[in-house]
Amino acid sequence: MTLIRRHRPVYVLLFAVLPVLLLTAVLGYAFTQKRAAKATPDDPLIAGFKKTYAASVADAVELVTGKRGFMSHDMKAVSGGLMVGRAVTSLVRPASPENATPALSTKHSVEMIDNAKPGEVGVIVMEGTLDIAAMGNLMATAAVVRGMAGMVLDGAARDVPDLRKMGLTVYARSTSPATAVGRYATVARNIPVECAGVTVRPGDIIVGGEDGVVVVPQERAEEVLKKCQEIDEREIKMYPFIKKHKSLQKAIEAFNRI
Repeated sequence: MTLIRRHRPVYVLLFAVLPVLLLTAVLGYAFTQKRAAKATPDDPLIAGFKKTYAASVADAVELVTGKRGFMSHDMKAVSGGLMVGRAVTSLVRPASPENATPALSTKHSVEMIDNAKPGEVGVIVMEGTLDIAAMGNLMATAAVVRGMAGMVLDGAARDVPDLRKMGLTVYARSTSPATAVGRYATVARNIPVECAGVTVRPGDIIVGGEDGVVVVPQERAEEVLKKCQEIDEREIKMYPFIKKHKSLQKAIEAFNRI
């Protein structure tokens, strides 16, 4: 008894430190996996879109398809920055408390993340609300471990300080501490969804930057990328022209671009 009593402070210290050590180990493993995923070569389309701008992509999508590709103005970066990857999706709808259990409230979102390939972008749509969190630090940890390029949330994000520490790029329309448990349940994954004013289908290319988020229809991606490159090349030529002539109007007339 004397031996146990003498070493009780050591046991207390171990129990206090152990959770911190475990969390550090998990995050360290996640970061290692993310770095390894980044080493995987991009397909040419993804690599190409990483070299352009969200604004150029938005213009190019409209020029090629005749339709809007940019998400609502309130879809902003909560953590991280540039994000390019192919979409995987999850749809979440209001549900009664008995159908919004901890398992059912995130079922398809969790399955979507757990089956994601490195470099993919998760898109979660919370129908009818910006007040409920679509994901927090646990789902974010799984996304990092899977090597995902980021997440886009038509809804809220929570655990924001942890998301930033993990280095996961997350775009969301709001932030909120509120859980989906007891309120919402997922209904499907990898189906077309309406996200912040734009249809997103699995395999579409998501481009996120400081200006916002744009969706590129996968079947027109090559055309859109080519148009982006044309736009960027034209603007590069416009900069010295404006400086030389000290006139934006002349540049617009010369290059038919603003």
